[in-house]
Amino acid sequence: MAEQFAIEMKGITKTFGSVVANNKVELNLKKGEILALLGENGSGKTTLMNMLSGIYQPDQGEIRVDGKPVTIASPEDAKALGIGMVHQHFKLVEVFSAADNIWMGKEKAGFLLKKDRYAQIQAMAAKFGFELDPSKKVYNMAVSEKQTLEIIKVLYYGAKVIILDEPTAVLTVQEIEKLFQVLRKMREDGHSIIIITHKLNEVLELSDRVAILRKGEYIGTVETKDTNEQELTEFMVGRKVDLNIERPVVEKTRPLLEIRDLTIRNDEGAVAIDHVNFYIRGGEILGVAGIAGCGQKELCEAIAGLRPIEGGQMIHKGDNIVGLSPKAILDKGIAMSFIPEDRLGMGLAPSMSITDNMLLKNYADSKGIFVDRDLGRADAQHVIENLGVVTPSTETPVRRLSGGNVQKVLLGREIKAGPNVIVTAYPVRGLDINSSYAIYHILNEQKKSGVGILFVGEDLDVMMALCDKIMVLCHGRMMGVVHAHKVTKEELGLMMTGSLDLSHRYEDKPAGFAKDTNFVQTDEEVEP
Repeated sequence: MAEQFAIEMKGITKTFGSVVANNKVELNLKKGEILALLGENGSGKTTLMNMLSGIYQPDQGEIRVDGKPVTIASPEDAKALGIGMVHQHFKLVEVFSAADNIWMGKEKAGFLLKKDRYAQIQAMAAKFGFELDPSKKVYNMAVSEKQTLEIIKVLYYGAKVIILDEPTAVLTVQEIEKLFQVLRKMREDGHSIIIITHKLNEVLELSDRVAILRKGEYIGTVETKDTNEQELTEFMVGRKVDLNIERPVVEKTRPLLEIRDLTIRNDEGAVAIDHVNFYIRGGEILGVAGIAGCGQKELCEAIAGLRPIEGGQMIHKGDNIVGLSPKAILDKGIAMSFIPEDRLGMGLAPSMSITDNMLLKNYADSKGIFVDRDLGRADAQHVIENLGVVTPSTETPVRRLSGGNVQKVLLGREIKAGPNVIVTAYPVRGLDINSSYAIYHILNEQKKSGVGILFVGEDLDVMMALCDKIMVLCHGRMMGVVHAHKVTKEELGLMMTGSLDLSHRYEDKPAGFAKDTNFVQTDEEVEP
């Protein structure tokens, strides 16, 4: 007897103009399984799932639900068929409560909402092991709570097939484990789950099978128990990839920038960084680990001169640069490049071409009223060739590039400026493994040339392999600076939650530099 699938996608083709996003793709989802959907950026994963959830319609091919051919012309059609998708970027109304975000999509809800709506949602959350306050406003929620709400929302409307797009991108180690426990319970309850992710360790830990796409085409589906990271990478990329992250040993130089007793407030006026001390040394990558919202964003913006500082100093060659504009900081001798978390909002102008985005860095240096677009075009071509940016031309708007190529353009532009300090926040978030390793290589090349790098990351395995030292933040306080090769992931997790405080172990200051400060970081090999 042939096995019955919850979902069958047969010969699915989708084009956008001349671009073929999916080409005759085959995908089957069994009932009561977790299927990982794997592929590089731009391989067509999200497009394929958007067709299953009714956002797009296929140009060719057939979709079957429980063995029956169906037409999914809208998200409402998908909902009626028991298919729900939790998108990477949440679709919630910030000023509404959790319950009202769920109820506002209910058909014929009427003007009066039932008083027991909170209890109904609470019961559903408890069934699967979620923790959620139905009356809590979305703007007061942590990222993990918003994700929980999105999952409960699709469950509430009866979804038996649930699609999760990059669900762990902004979660801590502990939050990821909690999410996985919930997904396993959902599988036991008979739900079928498709998870789009780039994290191979999560694929191997959670999924039953793995389906791989490459450049819009279906490569195959393998049993998770019969594969490994190396094989999956080769399926995705089409060639062998070295999965070892290099940590080159570079001769230490004096600190380029010393942060003393720094205090910063966030946009709401609360303390985001609380009396933090550390330094950025040339030829070294200093990682910053912490739960999302623990002050990482504010710290990066303050160092780059984009956010006011309430207290403390930033010392370069004996001078305090607090309060100086980015241009004034450059004039002091610090050529700083800031690669923000928001690539297309803060880092690049999405509607402008690669050439014009290159010109944004130094257009003020132009003589006269016209900018030299030939120079910008040459810079764009240099970045495209050196970093392997996949684009039709230098005049392509960056919003049309895949996530990995957008990040390469941003990183290439900042490196082209010749920095001696790079501040980068989540540089590989949402990128496939091939693009991620390209970014790690670029950062290591900068490290070898004597650049000091502050690396804010979320994947602790990567940070432990790439960084020389890791500074851990918890609610804006520094819990310690540890040598990456001397600490475990579990210890970092405890520091991130405030359960382990090692800040008192660091009492020395860098030899021959800033003798008048009480420093809290040491160059000695300290066991955590």
